[in-house]
Amino acid sequence: MRDLDGAALIAVDLQRGFISEVRELPVPEGAQVVPIINRLLLMFPIRVASQDWHPAGHGSFASAHAGARPFDIGELAGAPQVLWPDHCVQGTAGAEFHPAFDHRLVQAVFRKGSDPGIDSYSVFRDNSGRNPTGLDGYLRSRGARSIYLAGLALDYCVRYTARDARLLLPDLPITVIKDACRPVAVTSGEETQEELRALGVELLDSRHLLG
Repeated sequence: MRDLDGAALIAVDLQRGFISEVRELPVPEGAQVVPIINRLLLMFPIRVASQDWHPAGHGSFASAHAGARPFDIGELAGAPQVLWPDHCVQGTAGAEFHPAFDHRLVQAVFRKGSDPGIDSYSVFRDNSGRNPTGLDGYLRSRGARSIYLAGLALDYCVRYTARDARLLLPDLPITVIKDACRPVAVTSGEETQEELRALGVELLDSRHLLG
């Protein structure tokens, strides 16, 4: 078992739009990570969750672009953009935490994606880097000594959050808990893991923490 003194767990986007009957943007096998993350939360002194929190008509939605279909590649804020199905719109059922996720164990929730003109995968800041959420400052203020990531989706929001954790908190070890994540595209999971390893991010299974 590891020493988790000062360790922070970030549970990324465990929302109904990704993993329940709402199925706005379903992540394959997404529901399987929820019980693992619930168990992990009991072990960490610092516990954070994130929510996609998009306004209606967000610029990353295919529905906001005439003639576009979900998963087309368009452009937003001058950069290539996957055009997603409408999902996790503020105040709707899809934006709620999945009912099996024990979010009562979480000490702080960081919402992202509220600027309609830019997408926001990372829990630390939007894709342009202009709109920080304050997560890095929160973790510093709590005395975080290491960061662990779990949730959805491995190839987007977990991946970008790990990148920013490495950039913004370079002195802290970063770990992605592999079996507590799932990718949107199954074929991209291994590519994502290779990139994270190259960045110095550790990948491990929850059994090394839960015993």
